[in-house]
Amino acid sequence: MNEPHQSNPPLSPKSADRGAESAGRGVPGALSRAHVERSYRRYAPIYDFLFGASLGQGRDAMAKLVSPLRPTHILEVGVGTGLTLGRYPETARVTGIDVSKEMLAVARTRLKSEDEERISLHVMDAEAMAFPDKHFDCVTLPYVLSVTPNPDRLVAEVRRVCKPGGHIVIVNHFSGQSSWRPLEALARPLAKWLGFRSEFSLERHVTRHSWVVVSVVPTNMFALSRLIHIRNV
Repeated sequence: MNEPHQSNPPLSPKSADRGAESAGRGVPGALSRAHVERSYRRYAPIYDFLFGASLGQGRDAMAKLVSPLRPTHILEVGVGTGLTLGRYPETARVTGIDVSKEMLAVARTRLKSEDEERISLHVMDAEAMAFPDKHFDCVTLPYVLSVTPNPDRLVAEVRRVCKPGGHIVIVNHFSGQSSWRPLEALARPLAKWLGFRSEFSLERHVTRHSWVVVSVVPTNMFALSRLIHIRNV
């Protein structure tokens, strides 16, 4: 399916620099796209073993939240190995993007022949998406917000491609729980090797934005993650 196309010019260098600078402030463990690609190239063959079951509750909860919204076109940002693809409503078209071609290669093995017209997968940088404005009525972000190099730029792109009044659903780890702080601090120096940040603020990266936060619900073992439902405005 030749769906993506560049309707808007990419960010100007000055705008991109301002976005990167803004995104970098207050984000422990700075990451680059190269760090992310390298990490997930390494994870691809074993990702399902490492994170399939351990983060599966959050994926299930995300899909269950999406289903009654009755979306017609879902964008999954950071589709990875495609663990959520089969859980979305069969009535919806699904577009999945990921920066890692190795992860997407695994995701493509999950697709059945009857999925080809409904589900499309693309290697794409979510911080500069090749989709027109107001294109999707639902955007999901499973465990990607703390992985992307510039979270503010990703949020801006998600809001751009999501229709006004559309739904944005995030599942992600956020720091702040006292029981997890020692582990988060220990993992901080390893962010570039791990490919994600262990310390990540809910207020800084979600609640401060000028969108409507409908709900925030704990999910995964020991309430490690948060499932967040947002309306785009």
